[in-house]
Amino acid sequence: MTEPSPLSPQGSGPVVPVAEDSLSTDSVIAQISLKGRTLRQHTARGTIVNAAFLVGLNSLGLVKGFVVAGFLTRADYGIWGILLITLGTLGWLKQVGVGEKFVQQRDEDQEQAFQRAVSVEVVFTGAFTVVALLVVPLTALVYGRPDLLLPGLVLAVLAPLGILQTPLWVYYRRMEFVRQRTLQAIDPILAFLVTVVLAVAGAGYWSLIVGALAGSAAAGIVAVRSCPYRFAWRLDRATLRSYASFSWPLLLASASAIVIAQGSILLGNFHLGIAGVGVISLASAISTYTDRVDAIVTDTLYPAICAVRDRTDMLLESFVKSNRLALMWGLPFGVGLALFASDLVHLGLGDQWIPAIGLIQVFGLVAAANHIGFNWHAFYRARGQTRPVAVVVTLSMLAFVAAVPPLIAAYGLRGYGIGMMIMTATALTARAFYLARLFPGFVLARHAGRAMLPSVPAVLVLLALREIENVERTIPIALGELALYGVVTAAATVVFERTLLREVLGYLKGRAAAPTATAS
Repeated sequence: MTEPSPLSPQGSGPVVPVAEDSLSTDSVIAQISLKGRTLRQHTARGTIVNAAFLVGLNSLGLVKGFVVAGFLTRADYGIWGILLITLGTLGWLKQVGVGEKFVQQRDEDQEQAFQRAVSVEVVFTGAFTVVALLVVPLTALVYGRPDLLLPGLVLAVLAPLGILQTPLWVYYRRMEFVRQRTLQAIDPILAFLVTVVLAVAGAGYWSLIVGALAGSAAAGIVAVRSCPYRFAWRLDRATLRSYASFSWPLLLASASAIVIAQGSILLGNFHLGIAGVGVISLASAISTYTDRVDAIVTDTLYPAICAVRDRTDMLLESFVKSNRLALMWGLPFGVGLALFASDLVHLGLGDQWIPAIGLIQVFGLVAAANHIGFNWHAFYRARGQTRPVAVVVTLSMLAFVAAVPPLIAAYGLRGYGIGMMIMTATALTARAFYLARLFPGFVLARHAGRAMLPSVPAVLVLLALREIENVERTIPIALGELALYGVVTAAATVVFERTLLREVLGYLKGRAAAPTATAS
């Protein structure tokens, strides 16, 4: 239902842990297809490759959501939101580290290793599909909407289709990003085309469902045909036990995330009706987009992080620089969305979405805040420590349960937005605690303050301009302000982050660059 991650055909999965008895740093690096580059250069180039593919493809998905919203009623979009949250979040429980374990292993026979991993994936996918088929009727009953039954059962087919995309694991393990992303691009591009055509033709929420199925099926067929290994059934108890021992914290984290996602939809439906669910679903598309784009950096860095996991100094350098790079786009995007939310609705989506303005603004600011230390979990997983991930997500879930129900009951969509901000603040606090434990002396607040500097001038210029303007908002005026916001942000980023940008460009050009200081 969402674009598959490079590790899992069903969605964003956890990052690979590294066993304590794994190979030495030099041996691990030697297994990566560096093609004559240093590890820094290869990782930097990989980030650009992944960014070029995934920013474009995930932006396409975000555009699809807003374009289709113009042809669907809020009620239709609400039905899609219920199905997306129900089956999509249920799919998180299936992310038990199968692809991650395949990437981690160092077996001599990689074809057999792949076959064992796929066999385990088939087992978990089969169990998930059965659960999904049972949950769909229950969902229709809970929401009192029998029209959820048929589209929900059809969407459950996406789970077994995802098995066909397991060959993507092979290319990720080899860090062959161009090959991996080219195959991966088939799904979202075809889904976009099919969905938009059907939406314009008046197919309603079925346009989204058929588009998702068409994209997944086509991508799976092409992935299977390109797979360098044969598919075969290989399953043993030892493999299943190793996955279970690693996965339980991640399973707990997934369960907590499901409570948050499902709770949002259930509370929205109970207090605001199906149209309110549509507003929440539309605003939530912002978080989905930013999460996917953030995964670009995390997924690219991870093999390198595993290789140097015993070098705390290099881990800290990787963490600080990757976060500063991500915040260069994340903060301006989130803040800009908050600043232009009203224009987006009034001049784009239409007046039926006016109730969504406030929530879009909140989710924009939440998305910006969530970029701060966004990939902290990758560094814990690289050291084989998954419990902190479960703790942070569980604390976020408890904050959601404590804050959102009473606030949405009292203040509606505004209360829901306030509750989400409280949950985000809780997650950031827990994130800061674990980062300080991993990197003694590291202060997340100081790191965040530095990263925010490039965004300040653009916000001040835009607010000052709007203060003196006294004209009716039009599309040319909004586009002009957006261009100004982007130019000032880019200029400020060059001024404040020129040393880091120069270093990254040095890696991309294939010459050595002196590492910048990691203090923040």
